Amino acid sequence: MGADKATLMIAGKPLWMRQLEILRSMVPDRLLISARTRPIWTPEDIDVVLDEPPSRGPLSGLVAALQVIKTTHLLALAIDMTEMTTDHLMMLWNLASENMGVAPLSGKFYEPLCAIYPATATLSAGRALASGQLSLQTLVDDLVGQNSVRTFPVGETYKFLYRNRNSPEDMN
Repeated sequence: MGADKATLMIAGKPLWMRQLEILRSMVPDRLLISARTRPIWTPEDIDVVLDEPPSRGPLSGLVAALQVIKTTHLLALAIDMTEMTTDHLMMLWNLASENMGVAPLSGKFYEPLCAIYPATATLSAGRALASGQLSLQTLVDDLVGQNSVRTFPVGETYKFLYRNRNSPEDMN
């Protein structure tokens, strides 16, 4: 993107502000931002969880966040899923249960950066990171196989919510 994706504007707001508003409306116990270093735009009331160096992509952030939560579940939301809504996240949240998370499944692929992970996933995620198995697809598939995560089929009705903005052209 050529810039910190979180600071890019959409509908008059930086992406970070939009995503935090959605998450705050869910009234979570705690909000975390996963990053390599503390972003300059981070509000003071938000905790930043730093990836263990060297960062190995999104799995590093997921492991770091899972290791610090004190709750039963972690909801992960990518900064660039700009169409996501509070209502949809609440629907996913309501599908989670004790020791069971939820991973949206779009076709053959999981949406691991808009998923709910049970705290019990910490061990599997940490092992994957330590072994160099960095694919979140593989991790979620393993968690589904362990009955730690159930899938939510993303039909055409919801597909637009999971659109990632990965290039400057996507910002329009």
